[in-house]
Amino acid sequence: MKLPTLSVLHLIHLTSLLLILAESTQPPFSCDISDPRTKSYPFCKTTLPITQRVQDLVSRLTLALHGVAYSLRVTQGIRFNGTIQSATSFPQVILTAASFDAVGIEARAIYNAGQAMGMTFWAPNINIYRDPRWGRGQETPGEDPLVSGKYAVSFVRGIQGDSFEGGKLGQHLQASACCKHFTAYDLDNWKGVKRFVFNAKVSLQDLADTYQPPFQSCIQQGKASGIMCAYNRVNGVPNCADYNLLSKTARGQWGFNGYITSDCDAVAIIHEDQGYSKLPEDAVADVLKAGMDVNCGTYLKKYTKSAIEKRKLPVSKIDRALHNLFSVRIRLGLFDGNPVKQPYGTIGSDKVCSQEHRNLALEAARNGIVLLKNTDKLLPLSKTKTTSLAVIGPNANSAKTLVGNYAGPPCKPVTPLQGLQSYVKDTRFHQGCNAVNCSSAFIAQSVKIAKGADHVVLVMGLDQTQESEDHDRVDLLLPPKQQNLISRIARVAKNPVILVLLSGGPVDISFAKNDQHIGSVLWAGYPGEAGGRALAEIIFGDHNPGGRLPVTWYPQSYVNVPMTDMRMRPEPSSSYPGRTYRFYQGPKVFEFVESSNPHRYLPVSEMGDEVCEKMKYTVKVRVKNHGAMAGKHPMLLFVRQPKMVNGRPVRQLVAFQSVNLNAGERADVEFELRPCEHLSSAKKDGSMVIEEGSYLLSIGDKESEIQVVK
Repeated sequence: MKLPTLSVLHLIHLTSLLLILAESTQPPFSCDISDPRTKSYPFCKTTLPITQRVQDLVSRLTLALHGVAYSLRVTQGIRFNGTIQSATSFPQVILTAASFDAVGIEARAIYNAGQAMGMTFWAPNINIYRDPRWGRGQETPGEDPLVSGKYAVSFVRGIQGDSFEGGKLGQHLQASACCKHFTAYDLDNWKGVKRFVFNAKVSLQDLADTYQPPFQSCIQQGKASGIMCAYNRVNGVPNCADYNLLSKTARGQWGFNGYITSDCDAVAIIHEDQGYSKLPEDAVADVLKAGMDVNCGTYLKKYTKSAIEKRKLPVSKIDRALHNLFSVRIRLGLFDGNPVKQPYGTIGSDKVCSQEHRNLALEAARNGIVLLKNTDKLLPLSKTKTTSLAVIGPNANSAKTLVGNYAGPPCKPVTPLQGLQSYVKDTRFHQGCNAVNCSSAFIAQSVKIAKGADHVVLVMGLDQTQESEDHDRVDLLLPPKQQNLISRIARVAKNPVILVLLSGGPVDISFAKNDQHIGSVLWAGYPGEAGGRALAEIIFGDHNPGGRLPVTWYPQSYVNVPMTDMRMRPEPSSSYPGRTYRFYQGPKVFEFVESSNPHRYLPVSEMGDEVCEKMKYTVKVRVKNHGAMAGKHPMLLFVRQPKMVNGRPVRQLVAFQSVNLNAGERADVEFELRPCEHLSSAKKDGSMVIEEGSYLLSIGDKESEIQVVK
């Protein structure tokens, strides 16, 4: 999403709708019951069905009013210059499900304090992390469709006020979540190829089992009230102008009930950059006919009226867009009178940066950090025997790096340096480089403090100058002088060093993996405001790290694969290796979570819901913690077929959950296996089928065979 001045087509006539702009300590609201005029408007009557209220409201708008737009700058969406001056900063991809509810509560609290203009939040980003160079991969749950879908469901339910299991949500929304970017969007700006004009050539097979499942889960299970259509084209058609995508698939097949917004200036781009629409009015007509409802940009404001006058667009399409938009606004309570008297009206500013929410941020950071290497059990360090510590690196004392992108001011950030200082009084620090790009490395000073310490912790990696929106990487290595600094320090330290990486995307650190002087490697992503404390707890043994990598870490040679190639499956004849753990055939630095014979198959679409429901069964696994510490251990259940033919994945994650075990403790973990969902695969035409034959269920290095017989 770009960040220009937005002209969002709310199509609101402020006087007609009796919008009450209260004092700055109160949010704006409509239908004030103290005003007798509101009694004559059915759209203000909360006892009526939402559809009836919306129909009444839209019927009162004339075509002239359709051109009225409400403009605001992004910085005015949420303001941190009042009673509330910060919000809890969770890890870049939140891994603790309870955190989502906290985000939704804080959003409503900020609105109730009069510091937010609305409650429609354009998150989560659930695009598949297809290519390791993508600058926005840090915003996503990773490369697996199942994980991305479950993340979407949990995020949406938490933000909107539903229960974790779903089913609690009625007509009222705590806040509105918007799943983005629909669809096959995972390139921003790579070697001059920009997202605004990129044409993603995607097979029906890849759409069916990779790119679309997270959005289907977001809509059908999460009940998202918003979708954002992406800038790019898919097979020649702009996403925001694709009727098959927006109306036929999202609304028709998946039952989407909410509003669809463009990404910012996406409508203008369809005409001005892509040349898909000949005139501005054509672009407006194309998107509204396709099913888009609101434009982040100025094109609908400028050209909707002329599109109607030129008979390119029927008024009925505008009425439909208004209906979808006002339905969500009414669900948010914006036409129910004073919000203090509404279901979420009592959520106060004390909920923002509360101790409970900050604890959740800490727990999320703890559970997301991944231990990639730990030679000779270097970690955890002894609290009593470690009398001096050297902390070196450009990310060691940067609160800004912790929060990644799209972040507001955090409550009480703790940097890695600050976290480690709480354990070792004699902690010496040097940033090692002038910046993360390390154009200047301070080797002599860094080596000096490293030599004098019992242990050395190097906090390196990337930041938003290296990977971000509109900035894809061109290689997978650390900045050269940063890598050289790591190796130089490792060679002179008294003991093997600990390398901590902050980054959104994977990095080829083969040099560190194979260096005996580097004893431990931790990957922390962008861990949020509590990241420094979580890292320190792990390094000194107060928390047992159980995180797993959400993406495959490829070697530098992977950059020979064009980022523009959207194919998931390998093609040996052209030496194309495929993508993600499900299909990639090639060398790996670290792994995700660290046949020509014809087969008979069962079309899922012909089996029906009743048959699919009867087929599900429980898989029980007995686990034991063989370690010396208690810990939270992710259990990941995979399925694979013995031979990788017909475009099948190498393996597929089908279920996961975490179990807390004390040292030596055993437990039984149950998973629900749903064959129609978990054993099905996509044919080349995009249809889902279950093939007969053998399947292998696996957790860790243990496998168990099951058979599918027609």
